[in-house]
Amino acid sequence: MQQPGNAAPEDGFEIFLAAAPGLEPALADEACAAGLALPQAVPGGVLARGDWPDIWRANLVLRGAGRVLVRIGAFRAFHLAQLDKRARKFPWGDVLRSDVPVKVETVCRASKIYHAGAATQRIERAIAEELGAPIGAGGVTVKVRIEDNLVTLSVDSSGEPLHRRGHKQAVGKAPLRETLAALFLAQCGYRGTEPVVDPMCGSGTFVIEAAEIAAGLAPGRARGFAFERLAGFDADVWARMKAARAPHETALRFHGFDRDAGAAQMAAANAHRAGVADIAHFARQPISDLAPPEGPPGLVMVNPPYGARIGDKRPLFALYGGLGAVLRARFSGWRVGIVTSDAGLAKAAALPFAPPGPPVAHGGLKVRLYQTGVLD
Repeated sequence: MQQPGNAAPEDGFEIFLAAAPGLEPALADEACAAGLALPQAVPGGVLARGDWPDIWRANLVLRGAGRVLVRIGAFRAFHLAQLDKRARKFPWGDVLRSDVPVKVETVCRASKIYHAGAATQRIERAIAEELGAPIGAGGVTVKVRIEDNLVTLSVDSSGEPLHRRGHKQAVGKAPLRETLAALFLAQCGYRGTEPVVDPMCGSGTFVIEAAEIAAGLAPGRARGFAFERLAGFDADVWARMKAARAPHETALRFHGFDRDAGAAQMAAANAHRAGVADIAHFARQPISDLAPPEGPPGLVMVNPPYGARIGDKRPLFALYGGLGAVLRARFSGWRVGIVTSDAGLAKAAALPFAPPGPPVAHGGLKVRLYQTGVLD
């Protein structure tokens, strides 16, 4: 059994970075660039290794991870009595605090212990009686996976999902999560060194993410995390870690447009809360008036309506066709990325797309990224 503790094992904890299926390789690339050890794409996320400061840093800086789970130990159990006994012997105090509520979530698969609710009760009782921690929401979550009679214990170091950056209070009808937007930008080769334009910006997610990257703003800078309520958390080290990631000036400008005035105002308010209002500009504008802003070419990134949830998609063929016509006529030297659930709509844009990316779950749909090279 891996023995947890305030200090990580010699080779570090196993860390699981959750990602939307289809985007695991993009998150693995980001984790590698962030300095996490041995990142490996697996179904549903990325496995890596690291100590507690690595875990804190992953929460602070990774734009594409949905949450960061830390594997704190494992043991075999073939029935509930054995689970109860071994859960009571587990050194919970090395990771959990007795004054912070604990919630346990259990999944059982291909094991003699098949009742997740009964397993959860045993583990919660062990934590409450051996550690003295209250059981309930509002603190930290222990995730238990019982598969092939192996009980694997993980602690959720993130708390609120990481797409909740702490600044977006207003969203549109079908918002794209910030984590998805960041990985789609990365797949388009965006590295913060070129402007980004979104002609159907909604709540401004693509534009704000791009502006933050260009300004060197860490995505987790404005929110709290569950790891701050774990045993061994060092507030001074954490404060220094955040302070070390000071933003920097950028001459780039980022633009979002929407035909709905309320959406443009909503996006501008989100940009203000994110601290990028000076470089991310939003305005009401129809597609027909879209033109490249002053400055170097860059990336047009858009998540247009798909029709599947918002309404009838038949009128959208003309919308995609009009967008494609404007981009072909006016955006020579730019690249284009379009996220949509409908291959027919993407085709209607009549842009020189490369083969689409893998299907990615988004709000009950499967969306794909369609991207071009530099337009002639």
